[in-house]
Amino acid sequence: MAKEKYLKPVTRSITINVPTEKVWEIISKPGNLELCHPFCKSNPVEKWGGKGSIDYVNYYNGLKYKRIFTNWIDGIGYDLLIGVKFGKQSKVIWRINKIDNSSSELTITIYPYILTQYSKLLLPVIYRCFISPMLGKYLSSVLQGFKFYIIERKPVKKNQFGTHKWFSTK
Repeated sequence: MAKEKYLKPVTRSITINVPTEKVWEIISKPGNLELCHPFCKSNPVEKWGGKGSIDYVNYYNGLKYKRIFTNWIDGIGYDLLIGVKFGKQSKVIWRINKIDNSSSELTITIYPYILTQYSKLLLPVIYRCFISPMLGKYLSSVLQGFKFYIIERKPVKKNQFGTHKWFSTK
């Protein structure tokens, strides 16, 4: 398989006033996206627990992505590849950073795959004006969902933090 080429990463973080162990407990739970992700209709698991885990994200708009976990660091986070089955995949990194004994920072970084249908001259403009802002909005909503669930222990509702035209419906 050819090595994927990625665009510049898009990163968002959120502070959650709980110890890192509590954050890890939720992000490492199989099917966690069904509880925490505002655009996820279902999160079936094929294989779970460590490197080699595989699950699926079925979005409210009908889009279905496969996630393959390529790195798993207990208590800290994981790396994964996500994309449509047999299609191009983006690289995603989840990390928990300890702020103090009662606060954590959850960070998600996406390295989107290069869209080959655009010219090399046009791609930076498309990235800066469209791709990066849309992925940033997506990540902010996902992080808010995880914070909400971790603090409130109530499942996140569909579009709880606003809609997203790539992954949701009204």
